[in-house]
Amino acid sequence: MTEEKNEWSSNFSFILAMIGSAVGLGNIWRYPYVLYSNGGGAFYIPYIIAILVLAIPFLILEYGVGYNFKSSFAKGLTNINSKFEYFGWFLPFVIFIMTIYYSTVIGWDGIYFILSFFKGWGADPNAFLANNVLHASANLSDITTFVPLVAASMIICWIVIWFISHKNVESGLSTISKFFVPLLFIIMIVIVGFSLTLPGASIGLKELFNPDWSLLWHFDIWMAAFGQIFFSLSLGIGAAFTYASYTKEDIDLISSTLYVIAGNSIFENFAALGVFSILGYMSLQTSIPVSQIVTQGTGLIFVVYPTVFNILGSIALILGPLFFFTVYISGITSMLSSFEVFSSSVQNKFHLSRKKTVTILCIIGGTLSMVFATAPGEFLVSVTDEFVNNISLIISVLIECLIFAWVFNMKKLIGFFNARSKVIKIGKMWVIMVRYIIPIILLFIWIGGIYEIIISESAADLIILICLSITSLIMALILTKLPARSKHWLKIEERI
Repeated sequence: MTEEKNEWSSNFSFILAMIGSAVGLGNIWRYPYVLYSNGGGAFYIPYIIAILVLAIPFLILEYGVGYNFKSSFAKGLTNINSKFEYFGWFLPFVIFIMTIYYSTVIGWDGIYFILSFFKGWGADPNAFLANNVLHASANLSDITTFVPLVAASMIICWIVIWFISHKNVESGLSTISKFFVPLLFIIMIVIVGFSLTLPGASIGLKELFNPDWSLLWHFDIWMAAFGQIFFSLSLGIGAAFTYASYTKEDIDLISSTLYVIAGNSIFENFAALGVFSILGYMSLQTSIPVSQIVTQGTGLIFVVYPTVFNILGSIALILGPLFFFTVYISGITSMLSSFEVFSSSVQNKFHLSRKKTVTILCIIGGTLSMVFATAPGEFLVSVTDEFVNNISLIISVLIECLIFAWVFNMKKLIGFFNARSKVIKIGKMWVIMVRYIIPIILLFIWIGGIYEIIISESAADLIILICLSITSLIMALILTKLPARSKHWLKIEERI
């Protein structure tokens, strides 16, 4: 993609690619915990409202602006107003950082995929993860302790990303989406279907669907719902903008938005059924309450699931590999979408071929990711994830929403959307949602996140967060100031 962009061969390819970018690790390990710890069935009320108020209006906006400019995120922002080029580089660079540390979690999963064929984690999965796989340490002085096994698995991940991304969008991203997204759903159906048959599954499901309606009066459950929708659908990372630029003239973006959101929501809620069915079985066998089994973060995948598979017996030798392969696929599809945001922007400005750009960025990303293949790697992943999600991404999306809603003439999208929509039409209410309601919501989420960081993080964490912030700001400035090698960089080309 230098001067001309490839297009999806069909709208179906576009929808599959966007579902693939949305369905990620967060759907499997994060959503079940968020759902359970925020009132069980009561959580669905703010969850649905978050979809209606935040996800649908904002995704429609991102799709529309991306389709209009048919360009990368950085070029699109520059075309709206050259003063916005700096922000047009800040967000893609932050997403590139996310891609780098995301490869670490995928690397861990690759190791567990192999281990799952013979339950190589032993009788104590928690100790095995910390001592045998990660050689974990929260002390930064141990950063010189290299973990070859993790590094090798991460390198394989980067090779996979390069192999898929260096091809054009049709033979690369489109092909992988057509094959792996349906496979991902099929594997999850198998896992959940088996889980529902386990003795004690009803115990877990009861915990899941037992609503604590009083929590609806607490601000936390609403924050959690909006945060889950925000992160599980990858709102504002530029993927929707970038992928929409590949679409054909007759695309129905409103219907596509609904399909993507529905696909993501069905997947994460279906996955939650399997998670809590298995946890109910564990509770029955061990007499440990489900509330004490469920944990958050990487532990749910690499500690709780191996513990489950140890209990399940020989059937786990089939179920285990299926599960970790599912996680691997979901991680790769999410990583591909985030990688494309920065890659397409670099191609646009510096007039580089797709293959050359992807090769250079994979080498850079793979090299930088090795810092996470050290003893404090897990600690660094958690801090970097906090920088991306709680500091940079939310404020970036707030700025993006304001630019698209107020500077770009978003009202001209209404006629285009409605002329192609086979489902619903948009109008004044959509404009109000995007211009006023969503920015206020994002501002509340960001302020709350910053406050939590300030009062809860250690001095070491804050220093790392400040260093990451400064690095991102400087890199965005460098990328902005570097002269464009493409004669089309400042040329405004609009479809609508």
